[in-house]
Amino acid sequence: MLSESQKDLVKATVPVLRENGVALTGYFYNRMLTNNPNLKETFNLGHQRSGAQAQALAGAVLAYAENIDDPSVLMPVIELVSHKHVSLNIQAPDYDIVGENLLHSISEVLKIPMEDDLIKAWAAAYGQLANIFIETEKRIYDEHQKTKGSWLGWRKFKVAKKVAESAEITSFYLQPSDGGPIAPHHAGQYVSVRVVVPELGIKQPRQYSISDCPREDHLRISVKREEAKEDKVGGWVSNTLHQNVQEGDEIEVSAPTGNFFLFDSNKKNVLISGGVGLTPMVAMLNHLVSLNMPQPVQFIHACRDGKVHAMKQHLKDLKAQHTQLNTLVAYEFPQDSEVQGEDYDVAGRLDLATLSDEQLPKDADYYLCGPAPFMQAQHKTLVARGIKPEQIHSEAFGTGGVNFS
Repeated sequence: MLSESQKDLVKATVPVLRENGVALTGYFYNRMLTNNPNLKETFNLGHQRSGAQAQALAGAVLAYAENIDDPSVLMPVIELVSHKHVSLNIQAPDYDIVGENLLHSISEVLKIPMEDDLIKAWAAAYGQLANIFIETEKRIYDEHQKTKGSWLGWRKFKVAKKVAESAEITSFYLQPSDGGPIAPHHAGQYVSVRVVVPELGIKQPRQYSISDCPREDHLRISVKREEAKEDKVGGWVSNTLHQNVQEGDEIEVSAPTGNFFLFDSNKKNVLISGGVGLTPMVAMLNHLVSLNMPQPVQFIHACRDGKVHAMKQHLKDLKAQHTQLNTLVAYEFPQDSEVQGEDYDVAGRLDLATLSDEQLPKDADYYLCGPAPFMQAQHKTLVARGIKPEQIHSEAFGTGGVNFS
């Protein structure tokens, strides 16, 4: 139990964390993975390489220090991260490794002896936070364990089929190698996949949304190939999947999890996506189709152009079959060969402020998925139009959530 004096010591580090948090967490990850190289197959090294993981952890440590008097306010984030941890098969003993390296990193970066009261305070604080995560994750693990067709840890799946959906997105149809069942999941959830990355010589995990409604015999993920560009390196896992993994090959897959999914099929639903963010939206839409679409659905999607617009024919077919489905597609840079009104509806960036109340009904649930700046812009516009924040559900790809404050 944290004493009041220990809480004060933790809160006193807030200014240091604001200024040097990323340097501290970057040092921590390097220390931990050097001392525990087996964890390199658990942590996404792409996020280590880009610095995204260090930034995300720095923000989390800062938020915890700022809210040390009442960590319960962080439960939405803890729930989000706990699902990610479960999908990576992180277990309670792993928290001991993290804690040891984090405390030594604080000591070494801030040049404070391990015997100092500040380190003892952070040890107590970390113990409190670790227990919250362990308890939250145990609940999720228990749910998987008692669900027929679910599983714990990694399970081998065969790539039954690969389908190119656009110039940069390919779908992978995955069937259990053991021939066993697949537990029903919620439309919008994700799995982690793990493959051997040739450049690294080790396995690497990555999370991908399931891009179809629940099926009894297979899962489908639709993966964007993250190519190397001037300002960023290519994605190790996405390029391995696109280039090296062929039909008939096996990959490791975690059980579906995540707290972003379709909550109420009997309400009006507005699905808003940017780029590859359409994958969980297609899963939700297909699920609503399987229920004969009980309420009107607005499917709003934005991407660069038709070459990268995945599943566009599928969307057109569904719209032709279901009068309850309304769609709007925005191409930021439409090609000369693409016809407005046929291939897309809006030229330029998506601007929800220009849409009608019928397209954005006040009594609907809203789902957002895509790049963080895209989601922040849509969230801001929706709130300005009178949509209550509690009606808006969001999922961001990457290491953490999106700040809408």
